[in-house]
Amino acid sequence: MPESDPFSTSPVLLGGENRSGTTLLSVVLDSHPDLAVGPEIDFLQPPNLGPHILRATDLLEARATAKSAIDPFWYEVDHSWYDGVHFVVQCRRFGLDFDDVRRLVSKVMTESSSEVVSFADRCRLINEIGEFRRACTGARRWGLKLQRKITEIDAYARLWPRAHFVHIVRDGRDLAASHLKTVPDWGYRSVAEAARGWLEVVSRPHRLAPPDRYLEVRYEDLVRHPRPTLTEILDHLRLPWHEAVLRHAEQEHALFERPYGHPAAESAGKPMHSGRLGRYAHDLTRAEIAEFEQIAGGELARLGYLSTPIVDA
Repeated sequence: MPESDPFSTSPVLLGGENRSGTTLLSVVLDSHPDLAVGPEIDFLQPPNLGPHILRATDLLEARATAKSAIDPFWYEVDHSWYDGVHFVVQCRRFGLDFDDVRRLVSKVMTESSSEVVSFADRCRLINEIGEFRRACTGARRWGLKLQRKITEIDAYARLWPRAHFVHIVRDGRDLAASHLKTVPDWGYRSVAEAARGWLEVVSRPHRLAPPDRYLEVRYEDLVRHPRPTLTEILDHLRLPWHEAVLRHAEQEHALFERPYGHPAAESAGKPMHSGRLGRYAHDLTRAEIAEFEQIAGGELARLGYLSTPIVDA
C-alpha cells in the first residue's frame, strides 16, 4: 500500500463485526454535541470510484425524482452500479444530499488528479465527507463506522495519526445466532463460518493498533452498564460527559430520517436494553455452541465470554 501524506483531522473510527452493535454505538455517540458520527460508507470498490459515484448519483437522483423518494428497494439496480449506488445511499444516511456528494467527489478527483483509485485517495474522500458533516453540525470531531475494515487498523492509523478507534465486540455465539436467525439472506450461513468471521475481526485489531488510540468495548457492557461504558469511551476520545448519549433515541439523527432499509436503523432507534443477550442459548443447539467454542474459544475467553479457554482448532 503506497505511502501518503497523513490527514490532520481527528476522526472517531468505529469498528466491529456485523451485528455487533456498531450502528447503536454510532447513533449513541452521534448524540453528543461534539460529535457527528455516521453509519458505514463502503469505499474500497469499485476500481474507478470517483466517476462511478458521480454516475451512480445521477442514476439514484433520477429514480428518487421519479418516485418522489428513495424507496427501500434502491438496491434493485443493474449489478454493475451497485457499489456506487450503495455509496450514495450510505452518504445520504449520513446527511449528505446528492449535490454534496457530487461536489466532494469532484473536489477529491481534481485535487488528486485521479479517479479516486488508490487507498489513500479513497480515504481522502471519506475525510472530506466527514469534515463536511462536522462543519454542517458544528461538532468538534466527525466519526464513521469502519465495520470489518477495523482488521486493517494499522493502515488507517497511519493515514489518520490523530484518529481514535473504538472497537465494539459482542459474544460471538450471540452474533452467530443473530446472523443465522435474523439476517439469513445476507449473514453467515453456518456456525463455523460465523465463528471464523468473528475470530478474524476480534483477534487482529488489538494487536496492530496504536495502544493509546485504541479502545475495545463489549456490546454487553454498553447495554447493561451504559453510563460507565460511555464514560470510558468519551474519556478515550478526550470529550466531556454529556447526558444526551444516554438519550440517543430522543435525538435527531440523519440515519433515522433516511434509513433506506438499513438493517439496524430501527433497533438502534430504541432505548438501550439487554433483552437479547445470551440468545445463543435458545437459538443455537448444543452442538452448534460447542462448534463455535472449539473454533473461537481462545478469543471468547480473552474477551471474558468463557471462564475456561478452549484450544482453538
